Amino acid sequence: MSKEWKNQLYFGDNIDIMRECIPDEYIDLIYLDPPFKSNATYNVLFQEKNGTNSDAQITAFEDTWHWDIKSEEIYWNILEGKIESPKTLADYLQAVRNFLGTNDMMSYLVMMSPRLLEMKRILKDAGSIYLHCDPTAGHYLKLLLDAVFGAKQFKNEIIWCKNTTMYQSTTRFVPQHDIIFYYVKNVNNANITFNWEDAADSFSETTIKKYRHEDENGRKFRLHGRNIKGSPIKNRTDINIKWLKKAPELVRVDYLDEKPGVKPKDWWPMDILNQNANERLGYPTQKPRKLLEKIILASSNKGEIVMDPFCGCGTTVSAAEKLNRRWIGIDITYLAINLIKRRLEDTFGQDLNPYKVHGVPQDIQSAKALAIEDPYQFEWWAIDLIDARPAQDRKKGSDKGIDGIKYFHDDSSGKVKKIIVQVKSGNVDVSQIRDLKGVLERENAQIGAFITLQEPTKPMIEEAATAGFYKQKEKKIYKLNPCPRIQILTIENLLHENKKLDFPSIKDVTFKEAERKKNKTSQHGEIFK
Repeated sequence: MSKEWKNQLYFGDNIDIMRECIPDEYIDLIYLDPPFKSNATYNVLFQEKNGTNSDAQITAFEDTWHWDIKSEEIYWNILEGKIESPKTLADYLQAVRNFLGTNDMMSYLVMMSPRLLEMKRILKDAGSIYLHCDPTAGHYLKLLLDAVFGAKQFKNEIIWCKNTTMYQSTTRFVPQHDIIFYYVKNVNNANITFNWEDAADSFSETTIKKYRHEDENGRKFRLHGRNIKGSPIKNRTDINIKWLKKAPELVRVDYLDEKPGVKPKDWWPMDILNQNANERLGYPTQKPRKLLEKIILASSNKGEIVMDPFCGCGTTVSAAEKLNRRWIGIDITYLAINLIKRRLEDTFGQDLNPYKVHGVPQDIQSAKALAIEDPYQFEWWAIDLIDARPAQDRKKGSDKGIDGIKYFHDDSSGKVKKIIVQVKSGNVDVSQIRDLKGVLERENAQIGAFITLQEPTKPMIEEAATAGFYKQKEKKIYKLNPCPRIQILTIENLLHENKKLDFPSIKDVTFKEAERKKNKTSQHGEIFK
């Protein structure tokens, strides 16, 4: 684990990263929202230039679990003791396999088992873990957590009641909640963090109205009797204000701003992120930051380490950054890593604490390795080098000559212009440049970027030059800044020569910006900076 960086963002499989990079008893708080068995494919919806959702959805991950040779191998490694684990885990998996057979749910439970074992290893003795799921797999995951951590370490089953009207049903009760299981590493450790005051629920309007008096500074208060022997008011509540002047020694002033709130319950009514929410980035399974803030405030302190091994678009790390915690985020898709980086920069700007990204190619050899191992991840990574975004889901069919797309404003007219991106990791030739010229015309795009892992040939460079230049039309700016319509960029150019895509942008509008951080005072008086 690198010591020089306060925060860490990892691109890769969380099981490998936890085993190789995170020492024993290092993490104070773990939150995870693993993809559960719901037979769903989760897509990222990018916003098009007209503000509508793109017809082309990008598959972030497919929640389709299947029993295969890897599942079989892990299962038997646990049963035979090749993976160190409590006997309760082997017993549980064997019993569930007898009940379920070798189906998709069984595969999910087997693949989650070694990951939870690693989380238990890296969690501090006084640490806490929150596992978020829906009722589809909740009952299986509860027993899995019992088997790994021990049933005595269970603290709460928290219900997130999603305040929304988007779910409807006429054949059953409307499903409108998720489950969060809260466990600790060692229930007997006296140093377990639970800051109930920081995570307290707000007072109801009815309660607030009871604080009907105000002092000279505008502070709301109630007035109570002190229950002194012989006092005419004793321990009555909400007594007449006249007693404060008549006999102040007999009364107690109860200020509203001195109370942390209501002790937090295990039932959390919170809005989901609807389509119009400023916080919404379009990533599948994105949770409200308020939900993560409540967990982080309750079970960690400033400066402690919060980890999310399935961090998606980074709600956990964003909330941890806001609340002055250290953080570790892990995700297996580069699309997620890309969104997290942009989200942190958009939200915190110059106030963002230093962090390091691990697992992303830093040289040609690692770029080639990624291209061989996972061409889709390589494509997303290469597109991000010029701050473009995926154009459509190649897993659903032909890419039609468009791997990435970028939008920009280049003049005062407010019109949005388009850049088409192609990525090639294999052999390249002049025919691909000719094809890109045709795509530009078909798509009415202004510029085409051709990103290649191989060096371009001389005929390719010459063919690109025949496409001419894109010129701005307003205010004669084009005389100073014409841009080649087709630009060939090698991975070497982008990684080591600091070469940039040449386009006359006044404003890049490719990605939706994350909501900017606000200085805000909580109900507990803490200023979040």
